[in-house]
Amino acid sequence: MTRHPLALGTAALLLVATGAGGAAVATHLLADEAAPTSSAATTQVPTTPEVPATPYVRRQSYVPGATGRDTADATDEQSTGVVEISSTLTNGTSAGTGLVLDSDGTIVTNHHVVEGATAIEVTVVTTGRTYTARYVGANATTDVAVLQLEDASGLTPVELSDTAAAVGDEITSVGDAGGDGGSLTASPGTVAALHDDITVESTDGSPGGTALTDLIRMDAYVVPGDSGGAVLDADGEVVGMNVAASSGSSDVTGYAIPVATVERVVAQIESGDTGSGVELGYDGYLGVALDPSAGAPLVAEVTHSSAAASAGIAAGDTITRVDGTAVGTTDELRAAISAHAAGDRVTVTWTTATGSTESATVTLGEAPVS
Repeated sequence: MTRHPLALGTAALLLVATGAGGAAVATHLLADEAAPTSSAATTQVPTTPEVPATPYVRRQSYVPGATGRDTADATDEQSTGVVEISSTLTNGTSAGTGLVLDSDGTIVTNHHVVEGATAIEVTVVTTGRTYTARYVGANATTDVAVLQLEDASGLTPVELSDTAAAVGDEITSVGDAGGDGGSLTASPGTVAALHDDITVESTDGSPGGTALTDLIRMDAYVVPGDSGGAVLDADGEVVGMNVAASSGSSDVTGYAIPVATVERVVAQIESGDTGSGVELGYDGYLGVALDPSAGAPLVAEVTHSSAAASAGIAAGDTITRVDGTAVGTTDELRAAISAHAAGDRVTVTWTTATGSTESATVTLGEAPVS
């Protein structure tokens, strides 16, 4: 097994609808440079938060009309307040969409769009300007995440509807279809159902899954890259945020998170409320990969310029304590480090390959978005 500072498989996840109208197979709407695979997640770095497998779909150009659906480039009005998101991952890049919430650059998107990101860039479609984004927090259960653009001002936000979507409403799904940047794509349709529940399952048959509940089901053509995009009502106001779509059939069904849910989760994140599944900011990152065949935390590789590197930890060393508490297994080391936020100072003790004991106090870096 190849050992990396963050070794991840790329299991494609499926969403199985359990709402009215029977089961359907769906995928997250994430465009990514990593090739699709059905493998399960491999060994995680014990010193970073465990990142669930996310769907990886090869980025591709999207050709409106290729499926026979009535899609077109989004108008300037439909594009107002919508952004394109590009995330640098440890094993590639991903692309999705997001919504501007205020003039100072607060962005909401799907958690799975930025999950695993080590760097995030956001482009405001109507101006073409690109910003560096910081991860503020998320609720992975509802698949809602908040970002903050650096040095942003004067942005035009989307208009959020005060009225919930209703069955039969005409809507338009807007997003970065295909994840290829440039103009957004608008796909008109109708609201087919409300309060749908779908479950994320792996195509390799791994047990378990992640549930998304109380979603809007849409008869609208949405594709990878649209995740985090706007679902607009007839007045051009946002009634939902794209999150998933069916796969395995040309008759595509889209799913969106209701705007009321999005607003509720954003308010929790901005208030610093860590209840109800909300997690804030970046976890701490030590920067080591451990030997998966060893029971103890045996270092196999050290990330360049990481906290571990600054301490002098090297491959072949065994980490034994964090802040004086013994860590005898990889799980214990993982728990000890992930209990700290980025920027925290911790004291790490280790035994070198030659048998001597060393100790150093380090400042933890930023782990990939978890």
